[in-house]
Amino acid sequence: MTATRTPLATDAQHLVKRYKTKTAVDGISLQVPAGQTFGILGSNGAGKTTTVEMIAGLRRPTQGHVRILGLDPFADRAKVRQVLGVQLQQATLHDALTVRELVDLYRSFYPKPLDADQALTMVELQEKAKTKFSNLSGGQMQRLSIALALIGQPEVVILDELTTGLDPKARRRVWSTIESLEDQTVILISHAMDEVERLCDRVALIDAGKIIAQGTPDQLKAQAGVPTLEDAFVELTGKDLHDDQEED
Repeated sequence: MTATRTPLATDAQHLVKRYKTKTAVDGISLQVPAGQTFGILGSNGAGKTTTVEMIAGLRRPTQGHVRILGLDPFADRAKVRQVLGVQLQQATLHDALTVRELVDLYRSFYPKPLDADQALTMVELQEKAKTKFSNLSGGQMQRLSIALALIGQPEVVILDELTTGLDPKARRRVWSTIESLEDQTVILISHAMDEVERLCDRVALIDAGKIIAQGTPDQLKAQAGVPTLEDAFVELTGKDLHDDQEED
């Protein structure tokens, strides 16, 4: 009997990104099975944001290729937009629109979006529906960008620094939202160890534009011979996760 393989939600092969004399990403390959939550972990400047921007079709690789559910994010851009949701660390939204207007705008992009009230309740912004985006706090902007990434019920979701700027209570509520995405594939970029360990089935450690280790959180801890994921990161990279480096 032939074993049934889980289809790949994301297949990135030999990604390279160069800027003149600088190589930001140096031959990264990632395969994420459908339905998995996959973490990309690295310190600032490691190349993780550049990597996911190439996966999302927001930045063209110097070398290598990407497929999202078998689709090329550049050649099949319109189709990819229907199956991929993206929340970036720096949200760029129209300042003059209200929260509800932004939600309604994004709902119009998809054939079967979430209900607007459901989307706002999911990130606890229902009381801010009439508030202009420019008047939201940083944490509220972050929560809105998460809702907008999920509103089209995409099959694949990329979340960059998911809970940056959120208080502990809000972080746990957002984690519960992500844990409820049973049928969706999530690619989570983070430097928060507790977040990665709680949410991710598998993790890739990136340093200097390369993957240096990949596996479940428990496998990475065993490989490094240490009790915590943060210790594993330090052991395997030789760096502290919060080392001050250039941005990705």
